[in-house]
Amino acid sequence: MIAALFVALWAGICAIDDIGTQMIRRPLLIATVVGLIMGDLQTALLIGATLEVMWMGVGNVGAYSAPDMISGTAIGTALGIAAGGTEAAIALAVPTSLLAQQLLILYRSGIVALNPIAERWVEEGDFDKIFRIQYIPMIIAFLIRAVPTFLAVYFGADLIAQIVAQLPDKIITGLNVAGKIIPSIGIGLLMLMMLKKAELWLFLVAGFTLAVYLKLSVLPITLIALPLALIYDLAIHKNTQAIVSNQNTNDEDYDL
Repeated sequence: MIAALFVALWAGICAIDDIGTQMIRRPLLIATVVGLIMGDLQTALLIGATLEVMWMGVGNVGAYSAPDMISGTAIGTALGIAAGGTEAAIALAVPTSLLAQQLLILYRSGIVALNPIAERWVEEGDFDKIFRIQYIPMIIAFLIRAVPTFLAVYFGADLIAQIVAQLPDKIITGLNVAGKIIPSIGIGLLMLMMLKKAELWLFLVAGFTLAVYLKLSVLPITLIALPLALIYDLAIHKNTQAIVSNQNTNDEDYDL
């Protein structure tokens, strides 16, 4: 009961952050705090890292509302710890985030009704009411994450543990394979956004070579990449300065 309340409270706080600074709403941090609440930090870190990679490149684009990673991570991590594995957490996090996505669509469609009210108060010059009306979407955002999280964690932990215990080994193996494949989708989406220049793909090829053929882990690859990235950035910066300088020189010659 107490753990479910704290997990729900944390999910609600992350929901408020999601419409504000967006500093603590990432799966890795959400799962870490849930792990501290549930008393299994190691499993929570494994779950959070997997979900972070899986949802790394997912975000709202235009009118599209992305799956709710806050509810998915909080519920998936809590029930995954109760069930004893990252496979169960991923299997729960994905459908949970998709269901919570529908609540987000209803929430974002519903709060539009506050705009005419705020506009009327603007015309009247009542800025105190305009300030206070901001609390309404914050409270609703808190509740649509906190309430489902509490219900899922409080009523679902024992049930999920029993269901997972009865699952055949083939299903568990399939979930494990899916958990390794799905993160590549998030990485792929992230690369499509980041690798806008053709030469940047050479860094990807170099990292792949170091990891696959030289069997290096993430840390040494990162340490090797840092100076190379710095040299590349300095070269691009100097090249840009040279182009700007040449343009200024040509402009001065033309004026003369």
